[in-house]
Amino acid sequence: MSITREPFGSIDGQTVERFTLRGAQGIEAQVITYGGALVSLRAPDRQGRPGDVVVGFDTLAPYLNNPAYIGSLIGRVANRIANGVFSLGGTTYRLARNHGAHHLHGGVIGFDKVIWQARPIADAAEPALELTYFSRDGEEGYPGNLSVTVTYTLTAEGALRIDYHATTDRATVVNLTNHAYFNLSGAANILHHEMQLFAGHFLPVDASLIPTGEIRAVRGTVMDFTTPTLIGARIHADDEQLRNGLGGYDHTWVIDGADGALCHAARLVDPASGRALDVLTTHPGIHLYTGNSLDGAITARNGHVLTKHAALCLETQHFPDSPNHPQFPSIVLNPDEAYQHTTVFRLSVA
Repeated sequence: MSITREPFGSIDGQTVERFTLRGAQGIEAQVITYGGALVSLRAPDRQGRPGDVVVGFDTLAPYLNNPAYIGSLIGRVANRIANGVFSLGGTTYRLARNHGAHHLHGGVIGFDKVIWQARPIADAAEPALELTYFSRDGEEGYPGNLSVTVTYTLTAEGALRIDYHATTDRATVVNLTNHAYFNLSGAANILHHEMQLFAGHFLPVDASLIPTGEIRAVRGTVMDFTTPTLIGARIHADDEQLRNGLGGYDHTWVIDGADGALCHAARLVDPASGRALDVLTTHPGIHLYTGNSLDGAITARNGHVLTKHAALCLETQHFPDSPNHPQFPSIVLNPDEAYQHTTVFRLSVA
Protein backbone atom coordinates (compact mmCIF):
# COMPACT_ATOMS: atom_id res chain seq x y z
CA MET A 1 0.00 0.00 0.00
CA SER A 2 1.39 3.41 -0.95
CA ILE A 3 0.66 6.96 -2.03
CA THR A 4 2.60 9.00 -4.61
CA ARG A 5 2.27 12.54 -5.99
CA GLU A 6 3.05 14.26 -9.28
CA PRO A 7 2.24 17.53 -11.10
CA PHE A 8 -1.00 17.58 -13.07
CA GLY A 9 -0.74 21.00 -14.72
CA SER A 10 -1.25 24.50 -13.40
CA ILE A 11 -3.83 27.27 -13.33
CA ASP A 12 -3.14 30.96 -12.65
CA GLY A 13 0.40 30.08 -11.63
CA GLN A 14 -0.71 27.48 -9.09
CA THR A 15 0.38 23.88 -9.51
CA VAL A 16 -2.31 21.21 -9.51
CA GLU A 17 -1.14 17.86 -8.16
CA ARG A 18 -2.31 14.30 -8.73
CA PHE A 19 -2.07 11.77 -5.91
CA THR A 20 -2.21 8.03 -6.54
CA LEU A 21 -3.34 5.84 -3.66
CA ARG A 22 -2.62 2.12 -3.98
CA GLY A 23 -4.40 -0.12 -1.53
CA ALA A 24 -5.41 -3.69 -0.81
CA GLN A 25 -7.49 -5.96 -3.04
CA GLY A 26 -5.99 -4.38 -6.18
CA ILE A 27 -7.80 -1.06 -5.65
CA GLU A 28 -6.15 2.15 -6.84
CA ALA A 29 -7.49 5.71 -6.66
CA GLN A 30 -6.26 8.98 -8.12
CA VAL A 31 -7.25 12.39 -6.77
CA ILE A 32 -6.27 15.85 -7.99
CA THR A 33 -6.14 19.03 -5.94
CA TYR A 34 -8.29 20.96 -8.43
CA GLY A 35 -11.82 20.47 -7.17
CA GLY A 36 -10.59 17.59 -5.03
CA ALA A 37 -11.70 15.44 -7.95
CA LEU A 38 -11.58 11.67 -7.99
CA VAL A 39 -10.10 11.15 -11.45
CA SER A 40 -9.65 7.37 -11.37
CA LEU A 41 -10.76 4.40 -9.30
CA ARG A 42 -9.45 1.05 -10.55
CA ALA A 43 -10.72 -2.34 -9.43
CA PRO A 44 -10.39 -5.90 -10.79
CA ASP A 45 -13.21 -7.71 -12.58
CA ARG A 46 -14.10 -11.39 -12.05
CA GLN A 47 -11.10 -12.39 -14.17
CA GLY A 48 -8.77 -10.27 -12.05
CA ARG A 49 -8.33 -7.67 -14.80
CA PRO A 50 -8.11 -4.10 -13.44
CA GLY A 51 -10.27 -1.39 -14.96
CA ASP A 52 -11.56 2.07 -14.18
CA VAL A 53 -14.99 2.21 -12.57
CA VAL A 54 -15.33 6.01 -12.62
CA VAL A 55 -15.30 8.54 -15.45
CA GLY A 56 -12.20 10.71 -15.55
CA PHE A 57 -9.68 12.63 -17.64
CA ASP A 58 -5.92 12.27 -18.03
CA THR A 59 -5.25 16.03 -18.31
CA LEU A 60 -6.28 19.10 -16.33
CA ALA A 61 -8.01 21.01 -19.13
CA PRO A 62 -11.32 19.09 -19.08
CA TYR A 63 -11.63 19.70 -15.33
CA LEU A 64 -11.34 23.46 -15.87
CA ASN A 65 -14.47 23.30 -18.04
CA ASN A 66 -16.48 20.64 -16.26
CA PRO A 67 -20.20 21.48 -16.41
CA ALA A 68 -21.09 17.90 -15.44
CA TYR A 69 -19.03 18.18 -12.21
CA ILE A 70 -17.27 14.92 -13.12
CA GLY A 71 -15.50 13.47 -10.07
CA SER A 72 -15.47 16.72 -8.11
CA LEU A 73 -16.10 17.58 -4.48
CA ILE A 74 -19.30 19.60 -4.18
CA GLY A 75 -20.02 22.40 -1.70
CA ARG A 76 -20.82 24.54 0.16
CA VAL A 77 -24.25 23.00 -0.49
CA ALA A 78 -24.68 20.11 -2.91
CA ASN A 79 -27.70 19.90 -5.19
CA ARG A 80 -30.31 22.65 -5.57
CA ILE A 81 -31.56 25.58 -3.55
CA ALA A 82 -34.78 26.93 -5.03
CA ASN A 83 -34.47 30.42 -6.50
CA GLY A 84 -31.06 30.75 -4.82
CA VAL A 85 -32.69 31.97 -1.62
CA PHE A 86 -32.85 30.71 1.96
CA SER A 87 -33.38 32.22 5.40
CA LEU A 88 -31.35 31.58 8.52
CA GLY A 89 -31.66 33.28 11.90
CA GLY A 90 -34.04 35.89 10.51
CA THR A 91 -31.73 36.88 7.67
CA THR A 92 -32.44 36.14 4.01
CA TYR A 93 -29.44 35.05 1.95
CA ARG A 94 -29.36 35.31 -1.83
CA LEU A 95 -27.04 32.99 -3.71
CA ALA A 96 -25.92 32.78 -7.32
CA ARG A 97 -28.55 31.41 -9.71
CA ASN A 98 -26.29 29.23 -11.82
CA HIS A 99 -28.87 26.66 -12.94
CA GLY A 100 -31.77 28.50 -14.52
CA ALA A 101 -33.61 30.23 -11.68
CA HIS A 102 -31.93 28.08 -9.04
CA HIS A 103 -28.66 27.62 -7.18
CA LEU A 104 -26.78 24.38 -7.93
CA HIS A 105 -23.79 22.64 -6.33
CA GLY A 106 -22.39 25.64 -4.48
CA GLY A 107 -22.71 28.30 -7.14
CA VAL A 108 -20.58 29.79 -9.90
CA ILE A 109 -17.31 28.99 -8.12
CA GLY A 110 -18.15 26.11 -5.84
CA PHE A 111 -15.74 23.74 -4.17
CA ASP A 112 -15.36 21.92 -7.50
CA LYS A 113 -13.54 24.94 -8.98
CA VAL A 114 -10.94 25.71 -6.32
CA ILE A 115 -7.51 24.26 -5.59
CA TRP A 116 -7.48 22.31 -2.34
CA GLN A 117 -4.43 22.03 -0.08
CA ALA A 118 -3.33 18.40 0.15
CA ARG A 119 -1.12 16.24 2.33
CA PRO A 120 -0.70 12.48 2.55
CA ILE A 121 -1.33 11.31 6.11
CA ALA A 122 2.05 9.79 6.85
CA ASP A 123 1.15 7.91 10.03
CA ALA A 124 -2.10 6.40 8.71
CA ALA A 125 -2.36 2.61 8.64
CA GLU A 126 -3.88 2.79 5.16
CA PRO A 127 -3.19 5.12 2.19
CA ALA A 128 -4.96 8.38 3.09
CA LEU A 129 -4.98 11.84 1.53
CA GLU A 130 -6.23 14.88 3.43
CA LEU A 131 -7.59 17.86 1.48
CA THR A 132 -8.41 21.20 3.10
CA TYR A 133 -10.14 24.34 1.91
CA PHE A 134 -11.06 27.58 3.69
CA SER A 135 -14.30 29.08 2.38
CA ARG A 136 -14.55 32.72 3.40
CA ASP A 137 -17.59 34.46 4.80
CA GLY A 138 -19.76 35.66 1.90
CA GLU A 139 -18.26 33.27 -0.67
CA GLU A 140 -21.01 32.57 -3.24
CA GLY A 141 -23.38 34.34 -0.84
CA TYR A 142 -23.04 31.92 2.08
CA PRO A 143 -22.53 33.24 5.63
CA GLY A 144 -19.62 32.30 7.87
CA ASN A 145 -15.98 31.34 7.46
CA LEU A 146 -16.03 27.60 6.82
CA SER A 147 -13.02 25.33 7.34
CA VAL A 148 -13.40 22.11 5.36
CA THR A 149 -11.41 18.88 5.47
CA VAL A 150 -12.05 15.93 3.16
CA THR A 151 -10.03 12.73 3.56
CA TYR A 152 -9.81 10.00 0.93
CA THR A 153 -8.70 6.61 2.32
CA LEU A 154 -8.23 3.22 0.66
CA THR A 155 -9.17 0.65 3.27
CA ALA A 156 -7.83 -2.86 3.79
CA GLU A 157 -11.27 -4.18 2.82
CA GLY A 158 -10.97 -2.82 -0.73
CA ALA A 159 -13.04 0.34 -0.26
CA LEU A 160 -12.64 4.04 -0.90
CA ARG A 161 -13.75 5.93 2.20
CA ILE A 162 -14.45 9.66 2.07
CA ASP A 163 -14.63 11.54 5.38
CA TYR A 164 -16.09 15.05 5.37
CA HIS A 165 -15.47 17.51 8.23
CA ALA A 166 -16.29 21.21 8.55
CA THR A 167 -16.49 23.92 11.19
CA THR A 168 -17.75 27.49 11.02
CA ASP A 169 -17.50 30.74 12.99
CA ARG A 170 -21.08 31.73 12.15
CA ALA A 171 -24.31 29.85 11.55
CA THR A 172 -24.36 28.60 7.96
CA VAL A 173 -25.59 25.71 5.83
CA VAL A 174 -23.43 22.79 4.65
CA ASN A 175 -24.10 19.73 2.50
CA LEU A 176 -20.99 18.11 1.01
CA THR A 177 -20.71 15.26 -1.47
CA ASN A 178 -18.58 13.79 -4.24
CA HIS A 179 -19.85 13.81 -7.84
CA ALA A 180 -18.13 10.70 -9.24
CA TYR A 181 -19.71 9.08 -12.29
CA PHE A 182 -19.66 5.28 -12.08
CA ASN A 183 -19.62 2.73 -14.88
CA LEU A 184 -18.47 -0.63 -13.58
CA SER A 185 -17.91 -2.14 -17.02
CA GLY A 186 -16.57 0.75 -19.10
CA ALA A 187 -19.23 -0.12 -21.71
CA ALA A 188 -21.36 2.40 -23.59
CA ASN A 189 -23.94 2.87 -20.82
CA ILE A 190 -25.13 1.71 -17.42
CA LEU A 191 -28.62 0.53 -18.38
CA HIS A 192 -27.64 -3.12 -17.81
CA HIS A 193 -26.24 -2.49 -14.34
CA GLU A 194 -28.35 -3.85 -11.49
CA MET A 195 -29.25 -1.35 -8.78
CA GLN A 196 -30.58 -1.89 -5.30
CA LEU A 197 -31.38 1.08 -3.07
CA PHE A 198 -32.01 0.43 0.60
CA ALA A 199 -34.67 3.10 0.64
CA GLY A 200 -38.44 2.78 0.85
CA HIS A 201 -39.13 6.45 0.11
CA PHE A 202 -37.98 9.13 -2.32
CA LEU A 203 -38.44 12.86 -2.82
CA PRO A 204 -40.72 13.80 -5.73
CA VAL A 205 -39.54 16.83 -7.71
CA ASP A 206 -41.15 19.43 -9.94
CA ALA A 207 -40.13 20.21 -13.53
CA SER A 208 -37.15 22.22 -12.21
CA LEU A 209 -35.98 19.23 -10.14
CA ILE A 210 -36.82 21.05 -6.91
CA PRO A 211 -38.34 18.76 -4.24
CA THR A 212 -42.05 19.35 -3.71
CA GLY A 213 -41.62 18.70 0.01
CA GLU A 214 -43.41 15.35 -0.11
CA ILE A 215 -41.69 12.16 1.04
CA ARG A 216 -43.34 9.42 -1.03
CA ALA A 217 -43.21 5.62 -0.77
CA VAL A 218 -41.50 3.92 -3.71
CA ARG A 219 -43.81 0.90 -3.70
CA GLY A 220 -45.65 0.58 -7.01
CA THR A 221 -43.63 3.34 -8.71
CA VAL A 222 -40.72 3.49 -11.18
CA MET A 223 -38.62 4.58 -8.18
CA ASP A 224 -38.75 1.18 -6.51
CA PHE A 225 -35.24 -0.30 -6.31
CA THR A 226 -35.81 -2.13 -3.04
CA THR A 227 -34.89 -5.33 -4.88
CA PRO A 228 -32.09 -5.61 -7.49
CA THR A 229 -33.42 -4.06 -10.70
CA LEU A 230 -31.81 -3.19 -14.01
CA ILE A 231 -31.27 0.56 -14.33
CA GLY A 232 -32.87 0.41 -17.77
CA ALA A 233 -35.89 -1.65 -16.75
CA ARG A 234 -38.21 1.33 -16.27
CA ILE A 235 -36.09 4.31 -17.25
CA HIS A 236 -38.05 4.84 -20.49
CA ALA A 237 -41.47 4.61 -18.84
CA ASP A 238 -43.95 7.40 -19.43
CA ASP A 239 -43.77 8.73 -15.89
CA GLU A 240 -43.96 12.32 -14.65
CA GLN A 241 -40.93 11.98 -12.38
CA LEU A 242 -38.77 10.54 -15.17
CA ARG A 243 -39.92 13.33 -17.49
CA ASN A 244 -38.90 15.86 -14.84
CA GLY A 245 -35.52 14.15 -14.76
CA LEU A 246 -35.12 14.65 -18.52
CA GLY A 247 -35.64 11.02 -19.32
CA GLY A 248 -34.03 9.37 -16.34
CA TYR A 249 -33.41 9.40 -12.64
CA ASP A 250 -32.27 12.62 -10.97
CA HIS A 251 -33.83 12.08 -7.55
CA THR A 252 -32.99 11.64 -3.89
CA TRP A 253 -33.97 8.54 -1.94
CA VAL A 254 -34.43 8.49 1.84
CA ILE A 255 -32.10 5.83 3.23
CA ASP A 256 -33.83 3.32 5.49
CA GLY A 257 -32.77 3.66 9.11
CA ALA A 258 -30.65 6.74 8.49
CA ASP A 259 -29.79 8.15 11.91
CA GLY A 260 -26.21 9.35 11.54
CA ALA A 261 -24.74 5.85 11.72
CA LEU A 262 -23.05 4.24 8.73
CA CYS A 263 -25.94 2.68 6.78
CA HIS A 264 -26.05 0.54 3.65
CA ALA A 265 -27.50 2.86 1.01
CA ALA A 266 -26.99 1.17 -2.36
CA ARG A 267 -25.58 -1.82 -4.21
CA LEU A 268 -24.65 -1.62 -7.88
CA VAL A 269 -23.66 -4.74 -9.85
CA ASP A 270 -22.42 -5.09 -13.41
CA PRO A 271 -23.27 -8.65 -14.52
CA ALA A 272 -20.88 -8.42 -17.48
CA SER A 273 -17.68 -7.72 -15.52
CA GLY A 274 -18.80 -9.11 -12.18
CA ARG A 275 -17.82 -5.91 -10.40
CA ALA A 276 -20.00 -4.81 -7.51
CA LEU A 277 -20.14 -1.50 -5.64
CA ASP A 278 -21.72 -1.12 -2.21
CA VAL A 279 -22.33 2.38 -0.90
CA LEU A 280 -22.52 3.05 2.83
CA THR A 281 -23.02 6.48 4.33
CA THR A 282 -23.94 8.48 7.40
CA HIS A 283 -25.95 10.91 5.25
CA PRO A 284 -29.76 10.59 5.26
CA GLY A 285 -30.12 10.56 1.48
CA ILE A 286 -28.61 9.21 -1.70
CA HIS A 287 -29.11 10.97 -5.02
CA LEU A 288 -29.15 8.80 -8.13
CA TYR A 289 -28.38 10.65 -11.35
CA THR A 290 -28.27 8.55 -14.52
CA GLY A 291 -26.40 11.01 -16.74
CA ASN A 292 -29.55 12.24 -18.44
CA SER A 293 -27.96 15.46 -19.74
CA LEU A 294 -24.83 13.87 -21.17
CA ASP A 295 -25.03 14.48 -24.91
CA GLY A 296 -21.80 13.20 -26.44
CA ALA A 297 -19.97 16.51 -26.15
CA ILE A 298 -17.52 15.12 -23.57
CA THR A 299 -14.95 12.40 -24.24
CA ALA A 300 -13.39 10.85 -21.16
CA ARG A 301 -10.45 8.53 -20.61
CA ASN A 302 -9.96 5.70 -23.13
CA GLY A 303 -12.10 7.49 -25.71
CA HIS A 304 -15.30 6.94 -23.70
CA VAL A 305 -17.84 9.31 -25.31
CA LEU A 306 -20.30 10.42 -22.66
CA THR A 307 -23.70 10.04 -24.24
CA LYS A 308 -26.96 9.82 -22.30
CA HIS A 309 -26.79 7.21 -19.50
CA ALA A 310 -23.06 6.64 -20.09
CA ALA A 311 -22.50 6.62 -16.32
CA LEU A 312 -24.36 7.30 -13.10
CA CYS A 313 -23.80 9.22 -9.88
CA LEU A 314 -24.53 8.00 -6.38
CA GLU A 315 -24.30 11.24 -4.42
CA THR A 316 -24.63 10.70 -0.68
CA GLN A 317 -25.97 13.89 0.85
CA HIS A 318 -28.72 15.66 2.73
CA PHE A 319 -31.88 16.43 0.83
CA PRO A 320 -31.95 19.07 -1.96
CA ASP A 321 -33.36 22.49 -1.02
CA SER A 322 -33.27 21.52 2.67
CA PRO A 323 -33.12 25.11 3.99
CA ASN A 324 -36.54 25.76 2.44
CA HIS A 325 -38.19 22.59 3.78
CA PRO A 326 -38.25 22.56 7.60
CA GLN A 327 -39.55 18.98 7.57
CA PHE A 328 -36.30 17.79 5.97
CA PRO A 329 -33.21 16.99 8.09
CA SER A 330 -31.43 20.25 8.83
CA ILE A 331 -28.17 21.22 7.14
CA VAL A 332 -27.57 24.17 9.48
CA LEU A 333 -24.11 24.20 11.05
CA ASN A 334 -23.50 26.36 14.13
CA PRO A 335 -20.16 27.58 15.52
CA ASP A 336 -20.25 25.15 18.44
CA GLU A 337 -20.79 22.13 16.17
CA ALA A 338 -18.83 20.06 13.69
CA TYR A 339 -20.12 18.77 10.38
CA GLN A 340 -18.99 15.15 10.16
CA HIS A 341 -20.07 12.60 7.57
CA THR A 342 -18.58 9.48 6.00
CA THR A 343 -19.26 7.67 2.76
CA VAL A 344 -17.73 4.31 1.82
CA PHE A 345 -17.56 2.97 -1.74
CA ARG A 346 -16.79 -0.73 -1.25
CA LEU A 347 -15.69 -2.62 -4.35
CA SER A 348 -15.87 -6.38 -4.78
CA VAL A 349 -16.64 -9.10 -7.32
CA ALA A 350 -20.19 -10.43 -7.34
